[in-house]
Amino acid sequence: MKTFKIVPVFAGIIGTVILLSFSFRKEVKRKHFSTYKSIPKGCVFRTVMGEENSDSSFVYFTPQKALVSIDRGLAWIAKAQAQNGGWGAGSHHRQDVLDPHAVQPDPATTAMVSMALLRSGSNLTSGAHARALSKALSYLLTSVETSSPQSFNITEQTGTQIQIKLGANIDVVLASQFFSNLLDGYVDHDPTLKARVLKANNLCVSKIQRAQDSNGSFVGSGWAGVLQSSFAANALEAAEAQGVDVNKEVLNKAREFQKNNYDAKTGDVKTELGAGVMLYSITGSARASAKEARRVEEEIVKAKKDGRLAQSAAPSAQNLEKIGFDKDDAMKYATAYEVYQSAKVQAQRDDVMDGFGSNGGEEFLSYLQTGESMIIGKDNAWKKWYDNTSGRLLTIQNDDGSWSGHHCITSPVFCTATCLLILSVNNDVEKLTTQGAR
Repeated sequence: MKTFKIVPVFAGIIGTVILLSFSFRKEVKRKHFSTYKSIPKGCVFRTVMGEENSDSSFVYFTPQKALVSIDRGLAWIAKAQAQNGGWGAGSHHRQDVLDPHAVQPDPATTAMVSMALLRSGSNLTSGAHARALSKALSYLLTSVETSSPQSFNITEQTGTQIQIKLGANIDVVLASQFFSNLLDGYVDHDPTLKARVLKANNLCVSKIQRAQDSNGSFVGSGWAGVLQSSFAANALEAAEAQGVDVNKEVLNKAREFQKNNYDAKTGDVKTELGAGVMLYSITGSARASAKEARRVEEEIVKAKKDGRLAQSAAPSAQNLEKIGFDKDDAMKYATAYEVYQSAKVQAQRDDVMDGFGSNGGEEFLSYLQTGESMIIGKDNAWKKWYDNTSGRLLTIQNDDGSWSGHHCITSPVFCTATCLLILSVNNDVEKLTTQGAR
């Protein structure tokens, strides 16, 4: 009799535990997804929840503190959008104007915000900021389509904070990057819109390529023009991956310019186009060499597994020749590997991360480049970078949810967008690693 009385009770307890467990998991999932009303395809959160296959070594949860910070930043930036769909950073001559509605919208800032919204979980058809994103896309497409075919840029505006500090043609560079992001599966639902975005990106790429200087950089450099050149190389790389007609010679020259700013053997950094700030130049070097460094790592590991190289073999030019690289490529890839391995470490030193000495949009952009470089290079140390960098950002977020700079690019809109891109980078891990494998 006691046995039969205990069994129902025991079964009831088990049932209660199962229900509580299910409810707990559901609540945890709801909390982790609170920021992201529509999780984009390839999001690292989906791989964590077992909905997609992924390299488990790259799975990483965004900490709860960061999710709360992202929510606050998104809420602030959504209110900063202008009626025409754009966002603005304001004039270089009036850096004291921090009210986002007291400045004129510009394409560069609009593109940065749009990329932040996209990475944070919204798209053109769903998510908390779908309508804002659609309005921003319309603004940017119009900017491209109405720009002069002979111009290097997509706007007649001059003297914005972003142009003076990064480069006169930064608008077309960032717009192209945003268009490439959209072409990665976000406009497939509308073939007409997809064709329009692709055409606009081709126009942007043509302008970027025509603006390349003889040394591989891009004309119109601002105070920290090395960042414009670095992001131009990134934009061309992303556009090429989405089927845009990119001149490989231009892209290779752009990468070589960035890599040549850093000598891995001596530690010397060329900062002439980086305002004399090591951080700005060295992050571009890490970004430009990340894909090649990853290939070296993967080929060396493969050669060791199949017995073509000894387990102690270093990723040198000599060993790359042994496993099939021709002499020139072996030297090129070995150098890129050295540049990446050294530059990524230097870029994360506290004294280097201090940049100009205080927080500005240039510092935030540099942090973003370092992190994306490590993910593209499939470097597991990116998690340590994320913990360190997100810790810095969380401590300096303004009470209203925005971030602002204390020198040069002070715009709270531009700084907030860049910080959101950093904090939500986990959402693009799969896309970035795939980009690095191409």
